[in-house]
Amino acid sequence: MHHRLLLGLLALGLTGCQTAQSQSTRPTPLPQEDRIQVYTNHEPASTYTEPYRNQARSGDDLEQTMVDAIATAQSTVDVAVQELRLPKIANALVERQKAGVRVRVILENTYSRPFSTYSTAETAALPERERGRYDEARRLIDRDENGQLSQEEINQGDALVMLDQARVPRLDDTADGSAGSNLMHHKFVVVDNKHLIVTSSNFTTSDVHGDFKAVSSLGNANNLLKIDSPELAALFTQEFNVMWGDGPGKKPDSRFGTKKPFRPAQQVRVGSTLVELQFSPAAKAVPWSRSSNGLIGRTLSTATTSIELALFVFSEQPLVNLLEPLPGKGVKIRGLIDPGFAYRSYSEALDMLGVSLKERCQPESNNRPWSSPITTIGVPRLPPGDLLHHKFGVVDGKIVITGSHNWTAAANTGNDETVLVVHSPIVAAHYQREFDRLYDSAILGIPPALQKKIDAQPSECSLPRSDRSVLPEAAIPAASSAQSQVNLNTATLEELTALPGVGPGLAQRIMAARQRQRFTSLADLDQVPGVGAKLLARLSSRVTW
Repeated sequence: MHHRLLLGLLALGLTGCQTAQSQSTRPTPLPQEDRIQVYTNHEPASTYTEPYRNQARSGDDLEQTMVDAIATAQSTVDVAVQELRLPKIANALVERQKAGVRVRVILENTYSRPFSTYSTAETAALPERERGRYDEARRLIDRDENGQLSQEEINQGDALVMLDQARVPRLDDTADGSAGSNLMHHKFVVVDNKHLIVTSSNFTTSDVHGDFKAVSSLGNANNLLKIDSPELAALFTQEFNVMWGDGPGKKPDSRFGTKKPFRPAQQVRVGSTLVELQFSPAAKAVPWSRSSNGLIGRTLSTATTSIELALFVFSEQPLVNLLEPLPGKGVKIRGLIDPGFAYRSYSEALDMLGVSLKERCQPESNNRPWSSPITTIGVPRLPPGDLLHHKFGVVDGKIVITGSHNWTAAANTGNDETVLVVHSPIVAAHYQREFDRLYDSAILGIPPALQKKIDAQPSECSLPRSDRSVLPEAAIPAASSAQSQVNLNTATLEELTALPGVGPGLAQRIMAARQRQRFTSLADLDQVPGVGAKLLARLSSRVTW
């Protein structure tokens, strides 16, 4: 019996038993608005059978929701997503293309190459993080699990090959003639210029269903909105067309990142519901108040009773500064941040907890821990390998901030992103349920290992630089090390700018340099303009490749 089938049968047995035991306690599905519907891949009131491992599980099937929306297309389908690896979505796009529907796809350049085209030498040279993505893709494509990818398996399982063979036009953020924007981080689909999918999820097994390497993995926690609105869809189509230009292989008139024209937040009525929309980025010359983070800040500032945050990463200082006075005005703030980012030196979770971590004994610029800290901030308990990938906030139980936009400076001033603010108690109830699900078992406050690290800083930083030891970090629950090495070939802009002495400009030059040639040594880093001997010495123990 094949390993994947065996895992599926085991999972069916376990989840079937769990379902039988919990049917009486399964929550009732929440009402949905007619034109704005919410789905989460861990929704406790829903169940589905995950198609690749044949696992019965709780949650909404985000992939099938997207497939169903695409299948309704009569004239156009536009997809802008950082990464697309799910074959069912690719197949739905191919079928619409064959039916005469105009299909267009935009990807982030880092993920625009089919994994099945990688040579043995290339896969051997992949850094650990990217090797994990590659291995996951092979498991998805290798249906008979014999360790070899047949052409038939590739044709049916490698999503990008499927698109290319059907001649579905696609491009990435190098189409403007650059080495790529910071990140083409959008995750939206527009169907027939009137139906929308807007999600926090990439179109991958990890983000939707779970990692094949771990039977307990149920997918990074993500949400999805399905919206019927020609007016709102028109704004997304406009954003898509700016990035698309005249399409692949033609003039480099695509526009990504800060090359796009700035557009302030816009308001649309979807039925009786007010929706605010803004696309990132905003150039640094644009006042912060008019940026996407400014829209988030304005929305948070309206709170009178409560704010709930479920964020992959939170590192935007002006936003946490806006939140600080609210508890004194009677606003209850609760927050969850992914364990991999919650306790890093730049995390605003630390500010809310009233503590700070120094980066190599240097405080973060403009850092401002709260003088009246709160203890309702923490990290969720997740299955091994899964992440908190949401980017949402709920204000007063009636307003939702969501989209692809992480609450960071990089998302605000460099990435192609979407921020939606939906004024609807019905919509907010779904996000509130998801937050409560995660919060019920969360680890709150300052964990002992973090407190130990903070307590050790005064004595550690009083030593001569050559005598400083590496502070213990592995004990921080389920979190990545605050001082862990950063891979120059795969790091995000956020991870690069967290390095000492690396600002956004240098981080972008590092990302541009690796597009030309992978980093293999410190000597390669030394070739990037603006590094220099002093900075190279500071980074020598902090980076890898």
